[in-house]
Amino acid sequence: MRAIQITEFGGPEVLREVELPDPVAGPGQLLVRVDTAGVNYADTHTVENSYLSRSSLPMVPGAEVVGRTPDGRRVVALTENGGYAEQAVVHEHLAHDVPDGVSDVQALALVVQGLTAWHLLRTAARLTAGESVVVHAAAGGTGSLAVQLAKAFGAGRVIATASTEEKRALALELGADAALDPDPASLKERIVEANGGRKADIVLEMTGGPVFDASLAALAPFGRLVTYGMASRTPPAPVEAAKLLARSQTLVGFWLAHCLGRPGMYHEPLAELLAMTAAGALRPRTGGVYPLSGAARAHRDLLARRTVGKLVLDMTR
Repeated sequence: MRAIQITEFGGPEVLREVELPDPVAGPGQLLVRVDTAGVNYADTHTVENSYLSRSSLPMVPGAEVVGRTPDGRRVVALTENGGYAEQAVVHEHLAHDVPDGVSDVQALALVVQGLTAWHLLRTAARLTAGESVVVHAAAGGTGSLAVQLAKAFGAGRVIATASTEEKRALALELGADAALDPDPASLKERIVEANGGRKADIVLEMTGGPVFDASLAALAPFGRLVTYGMASRTPPAPVEAAKLLARSQTLVGFWLAHCLGRPGMYHEPLAELLAMTAAGALRPRTGGVYPLSGAARAHRDLLARRTVGKLVLDMTR
């Protein structure tokens, strides 16, 4: 089968197309003939070996696939790497049937980024009706869904940040009430201004560095800042517990991996997201469709912040 394999850690240049033996499913696993594989920002960390979980070589990257099982089911599934290939082995309990009316790209947008957005709002931030929500990287795969879900879940005001005018326009189209440049200079003041002079109740933050620092400064008493990434590769300033105490604030870390295998945290929210999408109430955005051989280009585009929405690899190309 064709696959993308890495034999050394590094940037997009280490992603190479090769021929590998077909994988074999073991007990509790399914073999999936992959039609489309998802590309996530986390994949760039995996290839660098800078992710939360360490990688081993050689490796076929890719954490999510849509395809057919031997008995003809069309499923979307998470993988333990191995997704950038024409066939993948997945754990049976992580395969979810895709309903009619939901495309491959839409399903892939939901299984990692949609579930992440759902849990950021429901599980980590515990959004209640009327609260204000700041969504950083609001034109990206997770951010674009978080904007829509925040509105659907009753947020009072959604403030998006995105790096270009085009991306900010997209965030507004998806339902954000305001869209800001994420430049850390005066970001705190601009968030407060966009929220009608009040600090924010919830911030969803995945950039790190000074954006994290400004976001924490813009947080209201009893506010929750949820951190779920560090795209800048720059750690934020240390957070003093005494300052959180003095402001009655909560700092929450979130990693989707901790939801897998826990009752009610995978299939149930994914079914809700798929149903919302099939009904037209949620609009996952297609950010780019690449051939399998274009995996390195997809990673370069992600790292250069040239993309919006969901990126995928089409195994037929």
